[in-house]
Amino acid sequence: MKLVLASTSAYRRMLLERLDLPFETARPDVDETPLPGETPPQTAERLAVEKARAVARLHPDSLIIGSDQVAHLGEEIFGKPGTMERAVAQLQRMRGQSVVFHTALALINTANGRVHCEGIPTTVRFRMLSDDEIVRYVERERPLDCAGSAKSEGLGITLLEALSGDDPTALIGLPLIALSRMLRTEGVALP
Repeated sequence: MKLVLASTSAYRRMLLERLDLPFETARPDVDETPLPGETPPQTAERLAVEKARAVARLHPDSLIIGSDQVAHLGEEIFGKPGTMERAVAQLQRMRGQSVVFHTALALINTANGRVHCEGIPTTVRFRMLSDDEIVRYVERERPLDCAGSAKSEGLGITLLEALSGDDPTALIGLPLIALSRMLRTEGVALP
């Protein structure tokens, strides 16, 4: 079966390449606005499934991968900042705090209609960062396209005191341990 990643994220594409499987990518057209009363984990899981479904319509007899990540401190959500100013403000708010990055993964088999969905939380404890450290980091790495304004796979690791979670790839945006399990369930031989 054809494998399709319902994302144009370079980070997710690089992670999926690690499984050494042929795949293609497709941009899902999904409104990522949280629904009223929805918790951050519920938002991430709903969006992962919606992204996969949006692409599934165009790819019969395929396995479609959807993923979404919501960074949150309690119910306060930290999305992709988009600007340097918002990235600095997010990191100022998160300094000294433990923030949960809830990464949701969905896999849809369009041949049989089976839908898998799993949420993988990673707790990230940020150091008590000075304003100068935050500004230097944002200027150097420009983390404008990632939830929470910190790239743990890059210089952002220096902002952290600790990480805890079941899958280190979840924090980058595509939990490969859960994905491998889902793919095996659908008959994909790994490794």
